[in-house]
Amino acid sequence: MKNAPLLKISASISALSLALATPAYAQQSNMVSTEGNTVSDDFHGTDDIVVTAPYVERLDILSGTSAISGEVLAEKTRAQLGDILTSLPGVSATSFSPGASRPVLRGYQGNRVAVLTDGIGNIDASNTSADHAVTIDTLTVDRIEVLRGPAVLLFGGQAVGGAVNALDKRIPRSIPDEDIHIDALAGYGSAARDWSGGASIDMPITDRVIVHIDGSYRNSDDLRSGGYILSPNLRAEVLDFAAEEASEGHLEEASEARELADQRGRIPNSAVKSWTAGGGIAFIDEGGNIGVSYSIYDTNYGIPARPGASHAHEDEEHADGEEHAEGEVPVTIGLRQYRFDLRGEVNLGDGFLEKLRLRAGYADYTHTEFEGDEVGTVFNSQGIEARVELVQNDRNGWRGASGIQYQSRDLEAIGAEAFVPPNTTQQFGLFTLQEYTKGNLDAEIAMRFDTAKLRADTLGLSRTFNNVSAAFGLGYHIGDLKIGTNISRTGRAPAVEELFSNGPHIATQAYEMGEPDLKSERAWNGELYARYETPETAFSATLYNNRFDNFIYEAETGDIEDDLPVFQYFQKDAKVWGVEFQASQRLARFGSSNLSVDGVADYTRAKISSGGGDVPRIPPLRLLGGVELTNASFDLRGEVEFNDDQTKTAAFETPTHGFTLVNASATWRPFGRDRNIALIASANNIFDVTARRAASFTKDFVPLVGRDFRVTARVSF
Repeated sequence: MKNAPLLKISASISALSLALATPAYAQQSNMVSTEGNTVSDDFHGTDDIVVTAPYVERLDILSGTSAISGEVLAEKTRAQLGDILTSLPGVSATSFSPGASRPVLRGYQGNRVAVLTDGIGNIDASNTSADHAVTIDTLTVDRIEVLRGPAVLLFGGQAVGGAVNALDKRIPRSIPDEDIHIDALAGYGSAARDWSGGASIDMPITDRVIVHIDGSYRNSDDLRSGGYILSPNLRAEVLDFAAEEASEGHLEEASEARELADQRGRIPNSAVKSWTAGGGIAFIDEGGNIGVSYSIYDTNYGIPARPGASHAHEDEEHADGEEHAEGEVPVTIGLRQYRFDLRGEVNLGDGFLEKLRLRAGYADYTHTEFEGDEVGTVFNSQGIEARVELVQNDRNGWRGASGIQYQSRDLEAIGAEAFVPPNTTQQFGLFTLQEYTKGNLDAEIAMRFDTAKLRADTLGLSRTFNNVSAAFGLGYHIGDLKIGTNISRTGRAPAVEELFSNGPHIATQAYEMGEPDLKSERAWNGELYARYETPETAFSATLYNNRFDNFIYEAETGDIEDDLPVFQYFQKDAKVWGVEFQASQRLARFGSSNLSVDGVADYTRAKISSGGGDVPRIPPLRLLGGVELTNASFDLRGEVEFNDDQTKTAAFETPTHGFTLVNASATWRPFGRDRNIALIASANNIFDVTARRAASFTKDFVPLVGRDFRVTARVSF
């Protein structure tokens, strides 16, 4: 039954188009908007989906663009960016722990997904390892966009999966009408006893100068799951070990193993505590604007332990070279980032060029992995990213933007388990995006050249990579239907971790090995899409196919080093294809109320060529649907999400059992929508099922949240 997934998708799409639903927060740029979604520039204000990624005024022919904002973003806010976006089409999460979760787009993660803050990178280390947190303050972010298609080349040729762009207001974009504008968000979640709150203040000090201040705080306990902490496969291994120990007369060890196998409820060492603070100032007038900001991101979070993850290394206090077991103490991560940002824009008039835009950021990042109270490994990173772009005026349907981008990062790991040597990465890019519209035809072309130099001086290694990426898209309107195609050739230089890793990494509980001779990864990427929109009905369907030369992937080898499983980077050709579907349908009006249904379906298949097996950690078939009643005073929503089994796994990767989640939410606006005050109550995973993400390294011992009741208050005035 090799075609079973396709049959499931076909049948499920038919059912969804009749009865199920995409959540309101899984909005795409072409999705129909109801009266309940009015335009607002306020913090977490709900609005029609118009892509606002910097450097392009409109990305009309992007395929599969999604965005969330407003009250739904407020209700979905979690400690990490990845866990907020998982209801969007084609999006999953790494879900390493509640304190570290990065978006997964179409099965891609790490360096194949660009995570941006207002158009430039986070300048953190979240792309280098799954245990590293994303340094985006989810409590004060204003809007999150998921971008795909040719225009993603504006942000880097490596982002074959797409880009996630989080927009905040730290550098103000406009002068408010009020003397002072305040936005605030506060919430509580029962599953982790999660208290959180964030607020921002915007205050004009002249008619052209505005000051912004914001801050947030989150404190959550160990996360409660719905069933056994260990997966069925891992639990069986632990019970087998307990039986073996009992047969050998080691009763205490057998009892401890059985206790571990039977553990339910809260996931040990999964708590998160974080705070942020930021401020900015901007000068804004008719000629343009310029602004700066400074922010601090601080978080401490636990790393749940994989059973049997203890390892041995030489203890520096013992001159006899005796090896001592480690890993019995809890591992936690303390992370702090100091960041400066600059954004400027000069209006150039009505000639060929419309605007000159500048965006830059600098970050000083420290990440400490603690083993109990002892410092294990410290990661220090200093990075800078800057880009300058010239935006063209629209001339007879032709518009575009061109620019340069520079990135630099110095990374040093200090400690007995520094699995990467001190290294430096420098990247320089040139890019252009051109769009043309004539009648019913849209065309888009993008080109980019990147050069990257990666050095590890202590190893005497230096690699330089040059890559050219190009993309072309066509779209054609037939009444309310638009059909189109995108094709691209992309190139990605290996990251330093893929090249130079060689050692135990206590946070990931693995021995990680790079490959210094890796080549650039290149891919042909194609998409076919159809989008339909009327005031009552909207849908979007996308079929994508990626063919890789020299695909880089990390897989378990089956070997053991320092009592840890060995994960090594390999390089082979690969094929990835998938589908995404989204639809919404208004069923009825009741006065000012609207009843609608909507639905999402996505599926990704990824294989290594020449008998290499399946690509590790790929999300399975997912279907999500719901029904929603909205008006100016309240919204009511119920939804069901189904995730299929994932049995197409790499060697030594365990399969993932499917699961079904049932969620519900209610939003009440006591003074109507215009007053921007909302009280939100939600119940997630109502039936307390045990769920695990196939894309997660830690799925076998870090399940997803169990039954979780949440209350959230949002105000803006």
